[in-house]
Amino acid sequence: MAPRVDPVPSDETMPTRTQVVVVGGGIIGVCTAFFLARQGVPVVLCEKGEIAGEQSSRNWGWCRKMGRDPLEIPLSVEALRLWAEMNTLVEAETGFRRCGIVYLCKSQLDLTKKEAWLEQAGRPHQIDSHLLTRDQMARVLPGLAGTWAGALYTASDGRAEPQHAGPAIALAARRLGAIVLTSCAVRGVETAGGRVSGVVTERGRIDCASVVLAGGVWSRLFCGPLGLTLPQLKVMSSVMRTEKLPDGPETSCSGDGFGLRRRLDGGYNVASWSANVADIVPDTVRFMPDFLPALSMQWGNLRLRLGGAFFRELTTPKRWALDAASPFERVRVLDPPPYRPILREAQRNITAAFPVFNAMKVAETWGGVIDVTPDAIPVISGTDTLPGFFIATGFTGHGFGIAPGAGRLMAQLVTGETPVVDPTPFRFGRFAERPRPVPSALA
Repeated sequence: MAPRVDPVPSDETMPTRTQVVVVGGGIIGVCTAFFLARQGVPVVLCEKGEIAGEQSSRNWGWCRKMGRDPLEIPLSVEALRLWAEMNTLVEAETGFRRCGIVYLCKSQLDLTKKEAWLEQAGRPHQIDSHLLTRDQMARVLPGLAGTWAGALYTASDGRAEPQHAGPAIALAARRLGAIVLTSCAVRGVETAGGRVSGVVTERGRIDCASVVLAGGVWSRLFCGPLGLTLPQLKVMSSVMRTEKLPDGPETSCSGDGFGLRRRLDGGYNVASWSANVADIVPDTVRFMPDFLPALSMQWGNLRLRLGGAFFRELTTPKRWALDAASPFERVRVLDPPPYRPILREAQRNITAAFPVFNAMKVAETWGGVIDVTPDAIPVISGTDTLPGFFIATGFTGHGFGIAPGAGRLMAQLVTGETPVVDPTPFRFGRFAERPRPVPSALA
């Protein structure tokens, strides 16, 4: 069920002291560890399962500036700049290619929304996005069928390979001096004098001055014992991988009910453009006022489901002793089954748009759980109430594409360097402010 991820063996020896501990070995955690190690900062990366085992290997692999929330665009620009250098920086294949991305618009209303983003966000940030006519769409996407009102296209956007990129960056961080520990859950943070003094892992304690939580969907649970309320919910995406398919589009694109990305192996990742499953859990009720604007914007795309997830989360301990097994050790890798109805819809939609996909053979399917925030903007921030504790989470499905920029920004916040972009939009404290933060209508 889970996609096959390049293995990263654990370091055998666990240090008792370092400067920074990064909790979580997804794409955000490994990029943070890489940029810290590149600055010569002693860093230990702790992952409860395997590197990039959860959503970081299960996403589409898009690396884009187009369509971003205006507040996120500067970070995505930096991320794309770094992606273009990433194979050289890590001395390995991450799969990054500038292939371009197209948003196909079925209706004039959809095209008008894309044009509004272009005028109000894309052009002010000098993004090379532009609208395509039907003839131009045919040249960019050979084999495109159906009736389309137009499209938005960004040639400089790209793609990478999620199952290769995270492990390659983790191994590069190790070559620069980082310690990488897998199957090593961090149970919690210890403090002294009102600030971070270390972490307790299932393998023992590590003294440190700073902790970066890059725990994805586990971040809210981790924050609870520290007295930090992180409004975060989960959404499950379903993806399928095809066998090699000749003559398909090179450019990544999304359309009415589908999204696609060509892989280095000649196959494709195919998914629904926006249909996802949201399990109703206790936090759904708890954070309803925070998420109501986002839910109203996405109501038609979410398949709400009440089932076992509610009772699992209801009975999950919210606090635990650091000398006993934590919830993070009970579930090493989240590996949910995909939601088949959504995948069947995506297959019908993609074959209607690209008849070449009538010959597609599905090689693999999987589900992945996405960590979402009320305003669909990540947290990349320190915390005022606990000096030395930093959070990088809530990327709302954008984490893979902006990970290099986010990792570099977090490394700069930890070390006190001048940040590459303004970190204010990503501050943790915004959730306590009123009015509540809401998603941008332009994203």
